[in-house]
Order: sequence, then C-alpha cells, then structure tokens
Amino acid sequence: MATRQIEAENAIAARPTTIRPNGSGPAAAASKFLRAIGQEELSDGDARTAAAAILGSDAFYRWLDDLIAVNAYSASFAEDFAQRNALDAVAPTRILTGAYNLSVETVFQRIAQIAAVLDPENADGWYDLADRIHAVPPLASMRLREYLTQRIGRSGDKKAHERRVAALTKRNPHAVFPTSPYRRSTGHVAASDDHGAVEAVMHQSTFSSIRMVDRVLDPAQPFLRDLYRPLGRCVCLLDTNVDSHHGDALSAYFDHHDIPLELLPYRAMEADKGLATVERMLGDFKRLGIMRNEPVLIAGGGVLADTGGLACALYGRNTPYVMIGTSIVTGIDAGPSPRTCCDGFGYKNLLGAYHPPVLCLTDRHFFGTLDEGWLRHGIAEIIKMAVVKDASLFDDLEQAGPRLITTRFGTVDTETGDSIDELSGRILAKAMKSYVEAEYDNLYETHQCRPHAYGHTWSPGFEIAAGLLHGHAVSICMGLGAHLSCQAGWISQHEYRRILDLMHAYGLALWHDILDDDDIIGEAHRKIVQKRGGNLVAPVPRGGIGQCGYLDDLSAEDIIGAIIDYRRDCEAYDAGGRGIDPLCADVGLEDPSTVAKSAVAQSQE
Repeated sequence: MATRQIEAENAIAARPTTIRPNGSGPAAAASKFLRAIGQEELSDGDARTAAAAILGSDAFYRWLDDLIAVNAYSASFAEDFAQRNALDAVAPTRILTGAYNLSVETVFQRIAQIAAVLDPENADGWYDLADRIHAVPPLASMRLREYLTQRIGRSGDKKAHERRVAALTKRNPHAVFPTSPYRRSTGHVAASDDHGAVEAVMHQSTFSSIRMVDRVLDPAQPFLRDLYRPLGRCVCLLDTNVDSHHGDALSAYFDHHDIPLELLPYRAMEADKGLATVERMLGDFKRLGIMRNEPVLIAGGGVLADTGGLACALYGRNTPYVMIGTSIVTGIDAGPSPRTCCDGFGYKNLLGAYHPPVLCLTDRHFFGTLDEGWLRHGIAEIIKMAVVKDASLFDDLEQAGPRLITTRFGTVDTETGDSIDELSGRILAKAMKSYVEAEYDNLYETHQCRPHAYGHTWSPGFEIAAGLLHGHAVSICMGLGAHLSCQAGWISQHEYRRILDLMHAYGLALWHDILDDDDIIGEAHRKIVQKRGGNLVAPVPRGGIGQCGYLDDLSAEDIIGAIIDYRRDCEAYDAGGRGIDPLCADVGLEDPSTVAKSAVAQSQE
C-alpha cells in the first residue's frame, strides 16, 4: 500500500467523536475545506490514494462535522450562499449533510459541484478526480460510512469510529441512515403520566432547486450527468410528443455520459390524466425496482408533470423526481409545483398529493417545437402571476405581445441578444420566481390565501365539460375574476380592460358558452368552496395590477348574475372573446369531456 494512503487512513482513525461547528457560515466552511485541499491530492493519478488522502484529512472531517451540525433546511443556510452569489452550491451542500450514506463517487461529484461555484479554478481537478473514482467501481459504489469503517479497521482504531457513528445514529440519524437526501422530518410527543393520552406535532422539511437552463440536453451541461451517473442509471418518464422531437437528443446525452437510460414513454393528453395512467406508472416503477433515494426523471408537459409526480408521491410513499419542463406550463407552473394530481369523477385535479420535484429545469429551447396553440395556453399561467403578483411582468408581457408566440420565446428566427430573446428570458424568470414564492410558502395548502390560484376558482368545474385547454379555461376564469374585482371597486375600469386586452392580444379565450349553464357554474362554485375548506377565497387583483385580494362573500347566484354583465364585456372583442383554438380538439387532442363522462358513469355503476 502506498505510504500516502496509509498515512491518510491513519488520519481517519484519529478523528474526534464529538460534533463541533466552527461558527462560520456554511459557504465559508465549504470554501475553507476547498482551499485546504491542494493540487497534489487532486492530481494524484491513483484514485484510491487520492480519495484516501482527502477523506482522511483534518480539513474534510472538520467540514463534515460542520455539515452534520448545521440546519441545512433553514432560510439562513440558503441566504448565506446567496450573499456570495453561490446558489448553485446550496443543493449539493445540503445533500452532503448525509454524506455517510452516500457513495464515495457521489461525495466527490457533489464536492466538484460546490467547487464549480466557490473554487472555480480547481473545479476541473475535482471533476477529474470524480471521473477517476467512477472508473474504479468497487471504490465508486462504496458508501462513505463503509469506506471509513474499512479503512479505520485496518488502522486499528475501529472502536472510536463506531462510537462516533453510534452517537450520530442517536443524535442525528439523518446524518447516517437517511431514507433519501431530499427530505427530513422531526416531531415532538407529549404524554400523560399513564400514557393513555398523547399529543404529537410533526415537522417535515424538503427542498427543491429550480433553474432556467439553456439546452439542458447538450452533453456539456452537467445537471443530469452529475445527478444520475453516481446512481448508475436514469429512469425517465417521457411524454411521447417530446419523444418524437427530442427523444434522440435525450438518449444521446445519457449515452455520451455512459449512463444507462430506462425510457418509459407515456401519452400525456388531457384525456390521459386519470388514475389508470398513474397506476401504469406505479407498475413500471415496481418492475424496475426504483429506490426511494433515486430521483425519477420526468420530461414533458403539464399532464405528465402532474401524473408522474403523483406516481412518485405514491410509490414508496415518497420517491423523489426531477422535472424537465418542455412546455410553458411545466416550465413555470406545473413543473416546480408541489401539487401533483390527476382528474377524478369528471372533476379537474380531484386526486393528488403534495410532492415537489427535487430539481426542476426550465429550458425554453424545447418551446421551439411547440405549436402556437400550446404556447398560447401556457402563457395564461404567466399572465396569472403578472396580474396578482408582479406588475413589471405584466408590463413585459404587454411589450412582448404576440412575438412571444411567433418566436417561440426567442428561440426561433432570433439571435442571442435580440430584444425578444432577452425579454423572453426575463418573462420566464419573473413568472417562475413569482409562482415559486407563492406556492412554496404554503406547500400543503394549509391556508387558502393563494394568489397563484387566480383563474382556478370556477374553471376546474367547467374546463373538462367544455373540452377546453387548461390555459383557456384559466383565462376565462381570470377574466371573470377581474370583472368581479372591478365590480367590487378593487381595480379600476382601465385596469380591468388592460387585463382583458392582454389576454385577448395573446389569443386567449375570455368567454365560452358553458358559462351560460347555470347548473355547471353553480356546481363549480359549490365544489370549490368544499375544496377550500368551506370558504370561497377567490384570488383576484386588488389595489392595482400586480397585487392580490380575496373575494369570499359571493354566492353561486351572485356569480351567475355577474356572468350576464361579463358576457357583454366579452362581446366587444373579436368572436365574442372566444379566443384562438381554445379547445383540446382544436390542437389535435382527444376531447377530455368524453373521458370524463365515461369515468363518472363507471363510478355510478
């Protein structure tokens, strides 16, 4: 055995058994570790020797102690990195808080990701070492806990290490035996003297990383490689439409990085958004033996995001997943959303679970292959956030106009740096940030003051029955909500018209004749009140565009009455405000209303 390797392994044995935070922030602690490791350790040609030298160093153990002691789920943790413009180091650092349970390759891959942000001059050295470790499977696949135990066993101080692990198992089991690196839970129990009465409080923490990325399937992009190579494979739910346009590029990416890819193509039309699809996915997961620390990759639009995310939530009660948003809806809304779901009994999104992705990647270059009808209905979700969260986003949408559609968000017939290119990127980024701020502050919908539910109050009750594309159903509901807000004196007539004008400019529907069906509207009102815990809490603009308020004192009769006036407003627009290609059938999709009727009939048998 090489002398340096023996010295490194002896150093491992001498580590203290206590956990001592050094008092500095997590970003500073990571930087200190990276500075302590020299090029000599990184460039050693033998992967085993290099790994032993680094994992046996005082610097690594001090950093590991800091990682274990810190609360990686606190707001201050991420803010510490944000202050250094180093957000890309947050997720890998959080994952390393469970380093004992990670493979040696994963540990070095995550360190390389951190180095790319905090120590870019040496990042190539860390990535090169991770590559060399990957080429030694027995070393690469060994868990760090097992690696340290074996090395310490040879150096003769195994008991000290065992005491350390035993102490951690009791004090912080997530550091040693986490189910997955993406979620933690704690709790408190109070009991009576005779234990016959117990009160319990539970807390759960999870995290998600959301990124705007250009050309995520370019082999030079590291996101998917860094995640899936240490796992030894990638299981991917793939929208068949995406497969036809981008399947070859997806396969080529994983082939380039020598990562086995298990492709699971699924048709993902609105008519497929039912439990039968979710059950098929669960069967595929079982057949492939997916583990609870193995993120499934989902690449597709809103339907696949919802159904695939729900399947992950159900499988093993918590299987992580990564989302590649290939449409506007998944890019800024359904993709990062924790609300996974499917339709049930003729009602939109009736069944579901709260289960956010661990990583969501939005790449607008996927939009280049989308028909205009798909772009149009996705833009409704951006307008939603502009109206109730971000007035500057509303201004940007007005400035961009239909060019946003014709250039496919600056990816077709444009050059990098063109005004529409920059404007498109800004619009997506603002919409995504506004949505995530609103959604993640209320992960489990424990209250109903949810601005991002604007346009989603009555539309779930008529979208399927009308056969509407989701975005057009939302725009109709947004228009009605803006009318009610103006009626209440919460926004001016001018602001109300600006909202309708913007949606009309993008070809979104303001009206569908299903609004004339009092029974459907009445039932939609009843169901949403039921869903929202007995309250209406309809988010609408209040105090101007970019601000939100909530209507809660309206009856179904009030809504039906307001629709009469709203229709007159819509008639001022071309085709009575019916929009361009508002129906699923208009863009080649199966009419979801036929599937819904079948499902309801079966449930009543």
